[in-house]
Amino acid sequence: MLSITIGTSTVTATPASGSFDHSYQAYAKLLSAHVINQRVNYAKLVNARTSLTTIIESIAAVSAEDFQRWPEHQQLAYWINAYNLFTLKAIVDHYPIKGSWLSWYPRNSIKQIEGVWDVMPWHAAGRIVTLDQIEHEIMRPTFKQPLIHFAINCAALSCPPLSPQPYRSETLIEQLVTSTRQALTQSSWLKIEEMTLRVTAILNWYGEDFTDEYARGVTANGSYRDRGILGLIARYGPPAAQAIARVPNTRIRFLAYDWSLNDVTGTGRQ
Repeated sequence: MLSITIGTSTVTATPASGSFDHSYQAYAKLLSAHVINQRVNYAKLVNARTSLTTIIESIAAVSAEDFQRWPEHQQLAYWINAYNLFTLKAIVDHYPIKGSWLSWYPRNSIKQIEGVWDVMPWHAAGRIVTLDQIEHEIMRPTFKQPLIHFAINCAALSCPPLSPQPYRSETLIEQLVTSTRQALTQSSWLKIEEMTLRVTAILNWYGEDFTDEYARGVTANGSYRDRGILGLIARYGPPAAQAIARVPNTRIRFLAYDWSLNDVTGTGRQ
């Protein structure tokens, strides 16, 4: 038996011993029941807390030894799904979120959960991690796959939509490309204003992640980071945005980020 950390709780689970379900069937069922039109029905998910916890226990029960034997795509799919599952659990454990009137951010935002990214502990792949560690210390430096920024979901309206299907190793790249294309069709991620592309603040925060793969695809006059962003849009954006991204004098500006909860219902909104 293994004592594991799930958010602020400690539970006991049986180690996976190589039996981990890489098809994520239980998670797929949970997503299909609670992700609607790119948002999450958290009020309903609260009532499915037991199922959510069981799925997270299976994530937590994976040993470091088993994890290291997996191929790279299985490892990355695991971390993306783990990040999204842990985020769902953090929201469910604090739902409905009600910040104070003095809150700087939307009162129903994940930002109202103290320490959600850098303090709250989770057990995965034989170690204790935070959400920030999964993103910035594991996924970004280890896998160097910039399209993860279109896959991990921070439970905000301006986040890339939570996929209605788990990420799976055999279809991982296809899923990442699909999530990227879908996000770039949304006005919260990309707007065209003449020769200016207004893009998500995520590309402002992590634009350097896209330079190695995409900067050489355009001849923009801006910085190397800007060329990486434009190269990404030239590859995966809608046709009109692709055309503008390839024009040398195209400008990039960044959109305001809406941290309001990506809740499908009115419940929990302030």
